[in-house]
Amino acid sequence: MKYWQYLVRRLAGILVSLIGLSIIIFTTSRVLPGNPARMALGALASEEQVQALAAEMGLNKPIPLQYLDYMRGLLVGDLGTSLETKRAVSTDIVYYLPATLELITVSMFLTVVIGIPLGVIAAQNKDGLTDNATRLVAFFSVSVPGFFIAIMFQLLFGYLLEWLPITGRLGSEFGSGVSRFTGFLLVDTLLSGNLAAHVDAWAHIILPALALSLAGIGQVMRITRSSMIDVKDQDYVEAERGFGLPSWLVTYKYTLKNAFIPTLTILGLLYASLLGNAFLIELVYSWPGLASYGVTAVLNNDFNAVVGVTMTIGVAFVSINFLVDVLLGRVDPRIRLAMEEAT
Repeated sequence: MKYWQYLVRRLAGILVSLIGLSIIIFTTSRVLPGNPARMALGALASEEQVQALAAEMGLNKPIPLQYLDYMRGLLVGDLGTSLETKRAVSTDIVYYLPATLELITVSMFLTVVIGIPLGVIAAQNKDGLTDNATRLVAFFSVSVPGFFIAIMFQLLFGYLLEWLPITGRLGSEFGSGVSRFTGFLLVDTLLSGNLAAHVDAWAHIILPALALSLAGIGQVMRITRSSMIDVKDQDYVEAERGFGLPSWLVTYKYTLKNAFIPTLTILGLLYASLLGNAFLIELVYSWPGLASYGVTAVLNNDFNAVVGVTMTIGVAFVSINFLVDVLLGRVDPRIRLAMEEAT
């Protein structure tokens, strides 16, 4: 089977997975306790008003028909109306998603610039003091729950040392000085020409991004170390050393380049998983992103918002995994051939 045929099959599988996810989430949201019509109107509304709104919302229909109505709306970008904000769920997602994407992107950046170098250093000093120390750090970062680390960071850097802010995305003094262009504050503060606000935005994002990235740093560190150890003793690497090339050049141009394939795979999976892992971090740091919006929706039985947020995360997750497959196939022809042979 050709590689492009494999990708088409992967896309078909992704579509089936998303349909299955939508069925599960939609059905679950409809069978849970709570009346969306009652919640929308409030406790003082009469039963007649509640029933009228329920009929208008289609809640009196069988669940399969409700699902078909929802899917028809989904095809044109209509995710329904949030009972909490009274706005279209799609509008809310567009508003809150940039904050979460900004957080996980900075977190991913920290994962790469910390995890990969530490993995390289550990591999270059295999079984030495540095290697043992980095492995201990990796074990700690993977083992300790992210929300616990987030709280410890708040106590240490926020309350005790008072180095960094611990809630929100921007100080209140900058609220009126930054226009919303993209929803990404690190970008909007620059576009607004407000450098002080830009620095403040960085100060606000460092702690939550670092707390979110620690588990990923440990995983990337271990994968990079293992891959580097496997590659650095290969014959072609020894040959490059024999040519008299500097050690740093052999390490970064030849060893790391070929050891990077497994790391690239885990980076793609990590970026997708950060969307889900951001929930607790956003709650701890009062970060107004999609995860916080989703948690609020769950607590308030805002069914349309719950389904919308879940589908958004699901689409992002499978899309990133698909892009990683495509990228791996382009970077390493051996992987592309293996994919073709496997199908």
